[in-house]
Amino acid sequence: MTLHEYDVVALIEEIQAIHKETHQPLLLRQGQVGTILMSFEDRAYLIDFADAQGNTYAMETVPSEKLMQLVYEPLPAYA
Repeated sequence: MTLHEYDVVALIEEIQAIHKETHQPLLLRQGQVGTILMSFEDRAYLIDFADAQGNTYAMETVPSEKLMQLVYEPLPAYA
């Protein structure tokens, strides 16, 4: 599956990050949700991690193998 800018993704494993404002270390957990801002040749992506109010707490470059795209609509089943 190809990922694109503004796709919503989730981490499939924990990663270390730095808080955007406090510069303190963070642990982003498996399942943490973010939005793709930029692709680096589909090998890695710049991800914006934001809270429920839309405030960014981290922006990290994440390898593609540590991400899964979130899906909101089903695909039609074919016989």
